Amino acid sequence: MARKTLAVIAARGGSKGIPHKNLLDLCGKPLIAWTVEQARAARGVDVVAVSSDSDTILAAAEAAGAVGVRRPDDISGDLASSESAWLHALDAIDERMGRFERIVALQATSPIREARDIEEALDTFEREELDSLLSVCEVEDYFNWRIGTGGPEPINYDFRNRRMRQQIEKRYLENGSFYVLIPSLLREQNNRLGGKIGFHVMERHKMFQIDRPEDVKLCAAIIQAYGYA
Repeated sequence: MARKTLAVIAARGGSKGIPHKNLLDLCGKPLIAWTVEQARAARGVDVVAVSSDSDTILAAAEAAGAVGVRRPDDISGDLASSESAWLHALDAIDERMGRFERIVALQATSPIREARDIEEALDTFEREELDSLLSVCEVEDYFNWRIGTGGPEPINYDFRNRRMRQQIEKRYLENGSFYVLIPSLLREQNNRLGGKIGFHVMERHKMFQIDRPEDVKLCAAIIQAYGYA
């Protein structure tokens, strides 16, 4: 029998980079609505909740089919963790609807995903008997550099003995789109990851997030190019 699953989305009203970011129009609907609708369409998700300190965001989320959870002021500031919002929403929904056994925590600013990503991740979560899972994208064919103590230095290859791109070891970028976890990680460790951890690998075009104004046009172009809108 499938475990009772809550999808939860933290969406604060304040945003310094893009004012009212979670409500901006993306291909004809509010940004928050994309994630709500994807989660609602995913097989295995029983309830979708949005935690916010903004009445306007809560109204938009509820219009898209989510259950709104009013976030207290003490966990609504710039320094408040997503985990604190997820845990507050989990406790509130548990009290109203009974205890949930699995959480899908999604980021509203990562709108490029499909319901099947969530479904496949939940399948992996059960099949591999995981405690937590993160969504990632493969970045194995990049030549990565960093700023070291002596200046720029390569991370995953030796420029003195340059290999073929296909020979670069596989690496995975934590794209922040969503996480799957058991509730005890939030309640006991205040963390989204722990225990036995697994991956759900997403296509590379799904790695983009909306953090800056120019990201809106980029994500809109991807959504339209792939027929998501």
